[in-house]
Amino acid sequence: MIAQQIVNGLMLGGVYVMVAVAFTLAIGVLNFLNFSIPGIFMVAGMVSWAALKSGQHWLLAFGFALMASAVVGVAVYFLTYRPSSDSDPEVPLVSSLGFLVLLENLIVLWLGSDQQSYPAIIADFNFRAGSIIVGGAQFLSLALSLAFVIALSLSLRFTNLGRQVRAIAESRRTASILGVNVGSVVPRVFVLSALFTGAGGILFAISYLQVSSSMGESIGFKGISAMIIGGMGNIWGAVAGGLLIGLVEILSTQFLGADFVNIGVYGLLLALLIIKPDGLFGIAVAREKL
Repeated sequence: MIAQQIVNGLMLGGVYVMVAVAFTLAIGVLNFLNFSIPGIFMVAGMVSWAALKSGQHWLLAFGFALMASAVVGVAVYFLTYRPSSDSDPEVPLVSSLGFLVLLENLIVLWLGSDQQSYPAIIADFNFRAGSIIVGGAQFLSLALSLAFVIALSLSLRFTNLGRQVRAIAESRRTASILGVNVGSVVPRVFVLSALFTGAGGILFAISYLQVSSSMGESIGFKGISAMIIGGMGNIWGAVAGGLLIGLVEILSTQFLGADFVNIGVYGLLLALLIIKPDGLFGIAVAREKL
């Protein structure tokens, strides 16, 4: 029974990983807590659902959802971050929160506020290992999440764009002096973060077959918690934090009841902040930034 719940927790954690990594990109590179990320997560899920409902092929539906995510990411950059990038960090943070509220209300006006059933894209199949059952859709979601993170990590380390991003993360001024076009790279970071978030929204919808205009709120808070637990600014810390929160959520539901889920998750966050304020990976890793 415990082994089954651990597997379920890891599957759920795969969704939190995507959102936590998106927050990590914003914090690690721009020192900006982008509160529009939960809204982008929701937009991707709802747009893909609307496209599927209208009869589009799932590839087109997912493409529309990722395109919508990227467009929102660019809009957040031009309307919130860029105008206030030289001001206090709290200014773009608050304006990105306004974007979250705006996105939720636009989706409510367009598609309604009711929770919607998502069509099953993947045939219902399970893997069995003894008494442990692994849902095929959930397993694919976790595998894709980790594959995306590995691809991102390798790109940041070995591509020219990745080196520029890491240079900006260390010091924007120094990167600019060394010839990095900061004004060109930063919007790409927003788009990359939005695509990661959008992919997370699609994977969540595929795995749990439900979407709604409020689906991003709880996921967003847990994504931030995962980022903090793993160590802010560290991609693999975000992965560890996301998987850990998924485990805590499922185990809390199993042994304490659904009413204690948030107590378990945010209690873990509070305990960790007291015992190890810099996260599981510690301050040395956090300073490396990405």
